[in-house]
Amino acid sequence: MPSSTPYEAQKSFASVLKNSIEKVNDAQFQSDQLTNKLAKGGNVDLHEVMIASQKASVTLQATIEIRNKVIEAYQEVMRMQV
Repeated sequence: MPSSTPYEAQKSFASVLKNSIEKVNDAQFQSDQLTNKLAKGGNVDLHEVMIASQKASVTLQATIEIRNKVIEAYQEVMRMQV
């Protein structure tokens, strides 16, 4: 298994983080689009709007929890004595 440099690991982590945030943004955007379409009387089923809304909500909450765990881990590392 090839070892990676800190720069490569940082670049990989940044890429994963960016992709994850983009997915959350896409879910939020899709939910907003369906909600607006429903509000304007468009041809969209209410259950589709509700599912998209819940999916966006769950992905946002999961992202917030992951962020909290990362911050908690960072703070724990900073408290370590060397």
